[in-house]
Amino acid sequence: MKQTRHFFLKSQGYTSINLKKTSTNHYQIQASINNIEGIFILDTGASNTCADLNQLEKFNLISEKSEIKASSATDLMEETKISKKNKLQIGKWINKSASLVLFDLNHINNALNEREIQKVEGIIGADTLKKGKAIIDYEKNRLYLKL
Repeated sequence: MKQTRHFFLKSQGYTSINLKKTSTNHYQIQASINNIEGIFILDTGASNTCADLNQLEKFNLISEKSEIKASSATDLMEETKISKKNKLQIGKWINKSASLVLFDLNHINNALNEREIQKVEGIIGADTLKKGKAIIDYEKNRLYLKL
């Protein structure tokens, strides 16, 4: 019997999370920060996991000044903050001490709105993907993280 990729990864201690592919070929993913759910973009090119600076209260984030200058392909965001020791959960995978870069995501959400795509409250970046030993199955639109 042929073993599928999904069952092989499950047997290796991975958990599977469904990804929603948008019309712009970005992936959106549900995750929670401090037990509060939100919608995030999965971005392998983002070095840090980020949350919207405007969502501090929603996610119960304690912020401090940051020297990090965040930038995207379209913009440089001057004001950033950092929030340390947060609980980040994606499916069954949990990071109990996640640091998040905080910046205003309005320019990203405005671009998504123009394409009639649901707004996001953050970005899951390479730091989280590396910590979770992530595997992305582009054929099945799934993210696998090692438990």
